[in-house]
Amino acid sequence: MRSSSLHGTSSIRELSSISHGRNFKSSFYDSSKHPFARAIPSLSFKSCHFCVRCAVSFRPCIDIHKGKVKQIVGSTLRDSKEDGSTLVTNFESDKSAAEFANLYKKDGLKGGHVIMLGADPLSQAAAIEALRAYPGGLQVGGGINLDNCLSYIDEGASHVIVTSYVFNNGQMDLERLKGLVNVIGKQRLVLDLSCRKKEDKYAIVTDRWQKFTDVYLDEEVLTFLARFADEFLVHGVDVEGKK
Repeated sequence: MRSSSLHGTSSIRELSSISHGRNFKSSFYDSSKHPFARAIPSLSFKSCHFCVRCAVSFRPCIDIHKGKVKQIVGSTLRDSKEDGSTLVTNFESDKSAAEFANLYKKDGLKGGHVIMLGADPLSQAAAIEALRAYPGGLQVGGGINLDNCLSYIDEGASHVIVTSYVFNNGQMDLERLKGLVNVIGKQRLVLDLSCRKKEDKYAIVTDRWQKFTDVYLDEEVLTFLARFADEFLVHGVDVEGKK
């Protein structure tokens, strides 16, 4: 079974290829080998304006839920079952997160995401095993904060991915963002700006995509946040994982 989803990232480091006149870059990988490979259109900033690069690169992803590698419908993820909703899982692998990490290491796929969908002990242990299997090749997200961010870097993560800690109680907490940059550096920070549609705009959502913030994605917000992060990770939550 193959499952894939479209992710948008913005890598501040990739500006040089545009500034030197290389307007097109393309790389392909046989995603049928990797059921959790994701296609990522790359966006870059130049002179505070967006430049859409005509390129698609593939990055792997390891989503971990209760210690298992899964691909779920993002909008069905809940902390509570009081609303009667049920988690919808498209695929659950019998392979461990570390096995996928070793596979991606063997094939030279870098910059993949290890996402803990709930930072329970089983998921944390699985994520750390994956990072140790492919040191420097994977990013990690899920429950990242000022107290634990450096420990994941020490375990082998190239970057940490953060949402809820920075977008706290529905608002952007600039002091928390600056604190993360002071500890690990901008070059190791990815801001997850996953969003859901609200009033014909796209609001950043937190806490496993359940809570809306008052921060909406637009050029001004993205340009400002680019000062603090190496990349952005963006999920379209309303359609994430849907067939």
